[in-house]
Amino acid sequence: MSEEVVQKKPVLALTMGDPAGVGPEVIVKAMHEPWVRAACRPLIVGDVTALRRAMDVLHLPLPLRVLESAADVPESPSDESLGVLCPRPLSQNDIAYGRPSAAACRETIHFIRTAVGLTVDGHADAVVTGPIHKEMLHRHGFAFPGHTEFLQDLTGAPHVVMMLAGPKLRVALVTIHCALREVPDRITPERILLTLDVLVGSLIRDFGIARPRVAVAGLNPHAGESGRFGREELDVIAPAIHRFRRNHPSCDVSGPHPPDTVFVRAFEGAFDAVLALYHDQGLIPLKLVHFYEAANVTLGLPIVRTSVDHGTGYDIAGTGTAHPGSLLYALKTALTMVHHRRAGKTRERLEFRSES
Repeated sequence: MSEEVVQKKPVLALTMGDPAGVGPEVIVKAMHEPWVRAACRPLIVGDVTALRRAMDVLHLPLPLRVLESAADVPESPSDESLGVLCPRPLSQNDIAYGRPSAAACRETIHFIRTAVGLTVDGHADAVVTGPIHKEMLHRHGFAFPGHTEFLQDLTGAPHVVMMLAGPKLRVALVTIHCALREVPDRITPERILLTLDVLVGSLIRDFGIARPRVAVAGLNPHAGESGRFGREELDVIAPAIHRFRRNHPSCDVSGPHPPDTVFVRAFEGAFDAVLALYHDQGLIPLKLVHFYEAANVTLGLPIVRTSVDHGTGYDIAGTGTAHPGSLLYALKTALTMVHHRRAGKTRERLEFRSES
């Protein structure tokens, strides 16, 4: 990789999400933030009709350039146009606010598939995804619990981890989309070790944290209180932590910590990330403090992927009131990860040359 390539503005493939939801509106609002266009070249993968409709609702025009392929993304910094890759245009009837059609659901999935393909092929540096409505997609043949599992399948990643990240709190999950009653059986030493491997590796590679401080939450109240409220901490979680620390002595991984206090400590700066054991254990505190400024990050993929941390907002779609904060933070997080990966590749190249 040449120095010229390293210095190029990253291309971020930004999927619209469900065109009948708030995705188009938050994109339009985000693209009007001056720093976005200064820091990257956004490539919107979505429906141009929905995007223009959002511009009309918000009275925020954008200089759109409908592209045939990612190869048509403007290279010149002086080009003010915003590239839109619209794989298969939809009609107004397909994207009625709050009522996505079968065609819109199919295109929503196609937006993701297209953006991932562009990034895997090197036409884009990262994927930033808009909100989808999983139930609606499932009705129309979507076979995955959510974005995370679909991205894993598309890229062939062996193990992925869902992490929510805000300015002061990062939370990764051992289990994701499953019933609460299934959680204890799914928490195994092997799953905890795999998740820690991916989490710690990403904190080093993608966020530039040389010695990550990771706190593992307990499952039971007061982290089981020495077996009084359950033995998962004694029999499963603590042995996995000890094994990880033995194999990675340079990493600061601790726990299991009482779940009712560990997030406060992390928010105050004691840890770089918390490993939560199930979905709501981690996402409730994260969204409480960072709802308008958090990103969903998929760790363990061969590509960079971030996302908004909210849903399609069918009830407010078309009103112009959707908040763009989560999308803006997803863009910032993707840029952070891209820059660290680029720097890492440059270091690898320089080290290889110095040894030759």
